[in-house]
Amino acid sequence: MTVAETMRDRLATLHPESVEILDDSGAHVGHAGAMDGGGHYQLIIVSIAFSKQPLQARHRMIYAALGALMQKEIHALAIKAYAPDEI
Repeated sequence: MTVAETMRDRLATLHPESVEILDDSGAHVGHAGAMDGGGHYQLIIVSIAFSKQPLQARHRMIYAALGALMQKEIHALAIKAYAPDEI
């Protein structure tokens, strides 16, 4: 299973309407985090769980769902998190 697939599985706990994960790791070859095995990803996620939640709370929810992936497999994560009524 790829890191992106694992991310998608873990994010399922947020009951997303949509999840888009882009792997930008290839653009960061030679970067310190990439050399340690961590990838660079962009995440666009839409979930009712984000309704009436501030940006920091949304990010905390995502980090909690991803758990230990944030320690090694994911070096950098750009997040765009929306409630369904925001798109």
